[in-house]
Amino acid sequence: MNWTGMFKGLGWSRTPGPRGTRAAGSRATFYEPAQFGFVAALEANWQAIRDEAARLPPDSYQPWPERNLYGEGWSVFGFRFFGKRFEENARACPSTAALVEAIPGLTTAGFSALKPGTHIQPHKGRKKEALRCHLGLIIPEGCGLRVGPDTREWEEGKCLVFDDLLEHEAWNRGVTERIVLLVDIVTPH
Repeated sequence: MNWTGMFKGLGWSRTPGPRGTRAAGSRATFYEPAQFGFVAALEANWQAIRDEAARLPPDSYQPWPERNLYGEGWSVFGFRFFGKRFEENARACPSTAALVEAIPGLTTAGFSALKPGTHIQPHKGRKKEALRCHLGLIIPEGCGLRVGPDTREWEEGKCLVFDDLLEHEAWNRGVTERIVLLVDIVTPH
């Protein structure tokens, strides 16, 4: 079964546990990445991860299943999706697969690519027991992520950790593709 097939029928919502930037209503939007032990390993190895992502043929990515959020231009290359490991993808990117499999509480991981001109419309996640982390891999100018009232730009080699239960959106207004490593983890309590 592929990433898209596993996505159908899942219910998501998130409740944050660790410290972060607070939105109205006291929910954290973005979290301090250093609070999460796995972030140091991802950031220390970001170039190896980026190189594996860059070597993948474009047709190895699959469209994100919720097309109503973006139309065209958002695709993923999955390593794990709610417990299901994609062995072929892990073999294609062994360094990345080993790093993500070592993350405590991992539920989902994969490369997320946004083509130029793509805008993921404002939406809310639905899985309350997880937070989302993005490791910037290939980040052209003009890309951003808004969570609640807070907007950030990705940086190559740096992680952003956020609560996707809050309304958020992402865009690529640049001229080249944006790629991040997307990781969902169980919320630490």
